[in-house]
This record gives sequence, structure tokens and C-alpha cells, in this order.
Amino acid sequence: MLENINELLEKRNLIELKKYLSNIESEDIASLLNEVNEIDEEKQAIIFRLLGKDESAEVFAELEPDIQENLINALSDKEIKEVISDLYLDDTTDLIEEMPSNVVKRILKNINITDRKLINELLNYPEESAGSIMTPEFVDLKENMTIADAFEKIRKVGVDKETIYTCYVVTLKRKLLGVVNVKDMLFAEETTSIKDIMNTNIITVNTLEDQEEVAKKFEKYDEIALPVVDKESRLVGIVTIDDAIDVMHEEAEEDFEIMAAVTPSEETYFKTSIFKHSKNRFLWLLLLMISSTITGAIITKYQTAFAALPILVSFIPMLMDTGGNCGSQSSTLIIRGLAMDEIRMKDFFKVIWKELRIALMVGVILALANGIRISIQYKNIELAITVGLTIILTVIISKILRMYTSNNC
Repeated sequence: MLENINELLEKRNLIELKKYLSNIESEDIASLLNEVNEIDEEKQAIIFRLLGKDESAEVFAELEPDIQENLINALSDKEIKEVISDLYLDDTTDLIEEMPSNVVKRILKNINITDRKLINELLNYPEESAGSIMTPEFVDLKENMTIADAFEKIRKVGVDKETIYTCYVVTLKRKLLGVVNVKDMLFAEETTSIKDIMNTNIITVNTLEDQEEVAKKFEKYDEIALPVVDKESRLVGIVTIDDAIDVMHEEAEEDFEIMAAVTPSEETYFKTSIFKHSKNRFLWLLLLMISSTITGAIITKYQTAFAALPILVSFIPMLMDTGGNCGSQSSTLIIRGLAMDEIRMKDFFKVIWKELRIALMVGVILALANGIRISIQYKNIELAITVGLTIILTVIISKILRMYTSNNC
């Protein structure tokens, strides 16, 4: 695909290129434009201008912030207005949050007053809250409407809404009464009242609820959209499944970086500067290095024992590696449990008790296996017992320490 596009660009065969792009999915075009090293900024702007009106908005929403900034700088005000007008408000809000102030001014200049007011409201919600990822673009119905009335409204306003499959029944003061989906409406008589088919058992989220908790509700209840209500139970927006998946992806990346002892970063590997990479790793490496010096200080206190039995020194790397590996296993499983909501902070002592028993069992098995090896290789029972007991203590201590730090993370 990249070779074909580059070839058509070099030949300046834009008519053929436009036809070629029309047969490619928006997500694939966005992935292509995100490859900064493969397509330069000038070519990115040419490709983007060749896209259809609706497709350009879909592609733009999937682009990395730096590519979006490059395109905004390359496009005219008229072109920016066309793209922004086709973006959903939550995507426009995300765009504004990512852009520098000079670009934000240009974007806001090309947004109508009504949308600008809604965007400002979204920007006022705390970061990583349900309010910050919701969209106010949804279909609302009244309970006294008939099915025919409902479909008439959906046809009139649905084209600008993020989803029309799920509709929300509200009062004049926007208090949420129920939820109805298009499938139920399709199989009902046109004269049926919305009140008769709406579901009043509603799963809602609060505007200030953490976005990770919101994502977990999607996983638990298998919804494609969840209504967001304020303290007075008034419907202010919805969170859709695509936004929930983005949150899950971000949280998974964050958990993975924590497990690797790296401070989480929102930027990709290649777009993160060397300085920022170093800063994200330095603190953890410093802590690990200090802990190693403590180990060294302990070892120096036993120089006499090592002098009397030099063979003990050869077991230090094995003991340290075993402790590190056991600790990594514990931290990985605990962080996963925290991320999947299988483990909560109130389970701290329960987890300690469970990990203590696991450590004891694993330590004893490893000690027995290593004891048999030492007895056969060195024919020294005392050495086998000493190293075996050390392994058990090492495994127990490393698992408890890793478990403690994982819960703190």
C-alpha cells in the first residue's frame, strides 16, 4: 500500500491516487499517515486533502497529535472548519487538550459558539474522569413519544450523533428515565409508546467517576454505550465503547510499564525524547542500585565466612536471580489482579498471607531440588542445608517486598 501511494505521488497522478485511497479503510490511512519516517509532512497534507469529506474526519480523529498539528498548520481555515465540523465533540476536546496554544486558537476560531460552549464544559471535568471522555452527542427521546415519532427524530438528528443504536429517555429537565435501543423499536408497532418498551434498569456512571472504573463497567455489562449523569441524575453525555477501549489500552500500557519499573508515559517509544526516557527510568534504577549496595554491605560483613568456605560465593548469583525472578512473578500477578479488579487495596493482608504460603511452598521445593544437586556435586550436607534455608528465606522476602511495592504502585 505504501509503495503504491508513494509511486502515485511521485508521478503526481492525484486522480488515480484519490481513487486508490477511496478503497482503503480510514483506520489504515490513519496508520499510514502516522508513520512519520515513511511519509513526509508535504505528502501527508496531499493525501489528506484527497480524502472524502466524511472520511477525512474519521482519519483525522485517529491520527497522532503531532501529525494532527502538522496538518492543521498545512490546511487553510476553510479546510480546518470542514474537518472540525465533522468531528465528534469528544474527539475535538481531545484534540484541543493535545495542541499548543497557537494551534488551539486557530481551532476555536473555526468552531461555532454552541459547540465551543460544550467543549469548554467538557474541558472543565477532571482529567481521567468519565466527564472528560464522554460526548454530549446522543439521541434523547421523551417517554410519551410513539415509535414513529422516535424514528422521525432519529432521522432528523441522528446523522450528527455518535451512536443512534441506544437512545435515552429523559424528562424536560433532562432527568434520565430509561434506555431504549433501535432493535426493540424496530420490532414494536409504530403506535407503541416509548414508555412501554424502555428499560428503566439503567447502568449509569457519574461525571466524576474514574475512567478506569467506567471501562470496567463496559466489560462487566457488555454495553456499547453508557449514560453519564450529574449529581442530580441529569443526563449530560454518554461514553461509547471506542472510548472505553482506548482507556483500557492506556491503563494496560501503564500497568505494563509499572511492572517493568518504568514511570508511565503517554507518548510512543520513538516519539519520547532520550531525556524523557532517561528520566522515566532513572529513579527506579537508582532505587534498585541502592538496594544492591545494601546487599553488598551485608555480604562484606560475612567476609570471614566466605574466606573459610569460598564455595559460598558461587551461590550468590543464583540466590539473587532466584529472589528477583520470584519477586517479578508476584508483582506481575498482583499488578494484573489490581488492573482486572480481582484484587483491591482492602485485600492487602489477605494477599500477604496467600503470597507467604506460596513463597514457603516454592522455596521448599527449590531448596530440596538445589539441596539434592549440592549433595551430589559437592557431597556436603551442611552446605546443602545452609543454601536451602537461604533460598527459602530469599524467596519469602522477595515475594513479600515485591507484593508490597506492587500494591503501592
